[in-house]
Amino acid sequence: MAVLARRNTRVICQGLTGRAATYHVGRMVAYGMRLVAGVTPGKGGQRHLDVPIFDTVAEAVAATDATATLVFVPPENAAAAMIEAIDAGIGLIVCVTERVPVMDMIRVRQRLAGTRTRLVGPNSQGILVPGETQLGVMTTVNARRGPIGIASRSASLTSEIVAQTTAIGLGQSTTIGVGGDPVHGIGLAECVRLFLDDPATEGIILIGEIGGSDEEEAAALIRELKPDKPIVALVVGQNAPPERRMGHAGALAVGRAGSAEAKISALREAGVLIAPRPDLVGMTMRQALVS
Repeated sequence: MAVLARRNTRVICQGLTGRAATYHVGRMVAYGMRLVAGVTPGKGGQRHLDVPIFDTVAEAVAATDATATLVFVPPENAAAAMIEAIDAGIGLIVCVTERVPVMDMIRVRQRLAGTRTRLVGPNSQGILVPGETQLGVMTTVNARRGPIGIASRSASLTSEIVAQTTAIGLGQSTTIGVGGDPVHGIGLAECVRLFLDDPATEGIILIGEIGGSDEEEAAALIRELKPDKPIVALVVGQNAPPERRMGHAGALAVGRAGSAEAKISALREAGVLIAPRPDLVGMTMRQALVS
């Protein structure tokens, strides 16, 4: 099994006719994603990447029974695209767009409330189910099917940990990039819950960084549930200068709030194994599985 997406998930793409979407969605289709339509206002009735283009998400859903959407829309219009997908009843939204304004994302979060839609992102590398489907822009070179669920705030570290878990013979059940922006959709805690409910996932790796409260929320859930599955975490940014943004809008620690030390402490107290270095995450998980 997998979480959030599977081989038969019917996917549309908002902004499909753009250059970035054309390239990346073409890769996803080659990997196995089931693309059924695209949405570009004003281009309805055309075809692109061998699928029909519609003017609205509602039209695309009605014609194709799509249950997921990829958002490849510029940051100034990304929130409107996500809200359109929510209103059309799409079950899963994966938004790869970076630098979506924070106030726009607050409006998206408000629209999500009370719906069955799950949002991954924005500023997310997406979802990868090795050997089945890819809804995102991550590399697939080192991905292999296996029992480890990975949830991450960092795209580059995700690639490293995927390579590690494959190299030591474990592999991945699903990899989820929750996104690096301060206001986003599902977080590490919800990913933990999804992986705990997935019988194909035997171990969970969380990749965190400074800023926000994702790691503390995950720690609170783990402390409450006391899961049997081993959970390994890596939190980077221990040497980052305080009150300085590192890389993107979400990686910012002010005082102890959002610091790597505070996150590591919360996770360790919840029973999570903390990997001492990025290059030892895979080995830490392998040892946890046999202990």
